[in-house]
Amino acid sequence: MNKTGTQRLETDRLILRRFTIEDADDMYNNWASDSKVTEFLTWSAHQNVDFTRELLKDWISNYEDGGYFNWVIELRENGQAIGNISVVKLDERIEAAEIGYCMCRSYWGRGIMAEALKAVMDYLFDVAGLNRVAACHDANNAKSGRVMEKAGMKLEGTLRATGRNNQGILYDKVWHSMIKSEKF
Repeated sequence: MNKTGTQRLETDRLILRRFTIEDADDMYNNWASDSKVTEFLTWSAHQNVDFTRELLKDWISNYEDGGYFNWVIELRENGQAIGNISVVKLDERIEAAEIGYCMCRSYWGRGIMAEALKAVMDYLFDVAGLNRVAACHDANNAKSGRVMEKAGMKLEGTLRATGRNNQGILYDKVWHSMIKSEKF
């Protein structure tokens, strides 16, 4: 594995880049404070922008670690931060990463997250030198699974009662992955 860390990535519609403290307002207003966005996640909606700002300070301090991968998703058309995508678990021993993501509700259903996920997977395979990238979703959130499929991941299966959401409720995790040799 190459410890390349979070580097700027660009797609037709998106700029994926490191967070800055100036992203706090967009992050809070566009996705982190929205309970519909966090409904199936392990963390609850932020109660105020100060919490978001403190979280960003922590994230930003990790960028010098080459094993830290956390991007803000910015729209090219207007420069607005609309979501984030990151490696939530890295296993260097087997060259594998688990990805997590979330995005502003008003941009759901436009293929934006699949575009971001594909760009991140390409980077993790081609630049960071990983062999496996995986992601999971709550079985009740099939739309997240569709994002993974659009990005080229294959369904692996469901692990029953292996996750606990921000409401404290157990849920089934549905896993998808791609191995470098399957990259298209």
